[in-house]
Amino acid sequence: QVQLVESGGGLVLPGGSLRLSCAASGIPFSICAMTWYRQAPGKQRELVAGIASSGGTNYADSVKGRFTISRDNAKNTVYLQMNSLKPEDTAVYYCNAKLQRAVTLHDYWGQGTQVTVSS
Repeated sequence: QVQLVESGGGLVLPGGSLRLSCAASGIPFSICAMTWYRQAPGKQRELVAGIASSGGTNYADSVKGRFTISRDNAKNTVYLQMNSLKPEDTAVYYCNAKLQRAVTLHDYWGQGTQVTVSS
């Protein structure tokens, strides 16, 4: 059974920091591409940051220079360090794992964690 469990969300002041974690189980984590998405009220889900099994990363323009994605394969965990948070970063943040097996791409999602940036 595949599980992705996010944690670390909460309420933070503008300019503050949070670190999200996503612990994975039931999948060969080290060969998965891991991605953080977010969805704000009334908006579509959008990609925030991704990290390949090789360690290569990509970021949305809106978070470049402020957010850092990393992974610890020994702990089956991916992290999102969020600094200089802005009110527009308020959203539910979701962890996603993509696993390629032969010709099939398997897609797994966590339940999400709320991040609220407000004074």
